[in-house]
Amino acid sequence: MTTTALLIVLVIFFLAVLFFTLYKIDDLKKQIQIQLSDNTEKTSLTFSDVITRLALIDQAQQKMSELSGEVLSLNMLLNDKKTRGAFGEVQLANIVRNMLPEAHFQLQAELPNGTRVDCLLLLPEPTGKLAIDAKFPLENYRRYVDASPNQKKPLEQAFIRDMKKHIDDIAQKYILPGITSSGAILFLPAEAIFADIHNHFYDLIDYAQKKCVWLTSPTTMMAVLTTAQAVLKDQATQKHVHLIREHLLKLGEDFERFQRRMDQLQRHIEQANEDVREVNISAKKITDKFQKIERVDV
Repeated sequence: MTTTALLIVLVIFFLAVLFFTLYKIDDLKKQIQIQLSDNTEKTSLTFSDVITRLALIDQAQQKMSELSGEVLSLNMLLNDKKTRGAFGEVQLANIVRNMLPEAHFQLQAELPNGTRVDCLLLLPEPTGKLAIDAKFPLENYRRYVDASPNQKKPLEQAFIRDMKKHIDDIAQKYILPGITSSGAILFLPAEAIFADIHNHFYDLIDYAQKKCVWLTSPTTMMAVLTTAQAVLKDQATQKHVHLIREHLLKLGEDFERFQRRMDQLQRHIEQANEDVREVNISAKKITDKFQKIERVDV
């Protein structure tokens, strides 16, 4: 083979290798583009999912902020004496409305001595008008609960003084001889406070009972109102006793009339039986006579 022919073969070989390499590069480029496109789509989906999750997190943070604001508002509500009293009044009003008819209680009722009571139950005698106060001296109680052990004793005494003063005020303002009941109710809007007082302040409970002031929680208040329901139902029954007695008397008269008519019917039936028996006897006699006539020889 000549040198020229060898060069031509080498050129053709290199050209073939070049074309094959370019083809492979183009195929590799297409695969890279496809992979990049897939990666771009996946990345876009990932970013979209991240944005969605961030939005959910933002909503959750917003709700937590709102909840924190509500808790803060509630804390401010319970810290303020006036708004705390309104909170207890609203809770008491809801309980009473759910348990008793409107005609048997008054909210913010004014008494003859000029005082205004949070709720006045209108019950039958001998209970009569029963006053309910929904305020509670929470300041010293919270200080007592939050205090360290070496500070509890003086704060406990301050809380007891506040409670006794409040009990005295209730007994003086809301227990009016001849007008209201001989006792009144102090409504505590928290079960925990009610339980703590009964577990640790026995002298305070005795003092309230001596003053005829009964401490209640939402649960025990519902029990009191359930008893009031039974009393009102008994009163309604007593009011209609004369009607029941009147209907019973009329029913007795109707039964006596029915008995007389039944006796008359029985006598008629017995007379009819006697008439049938006598007719039957007569029919037998006639039959016997006909039979005797038939047996006579002509």
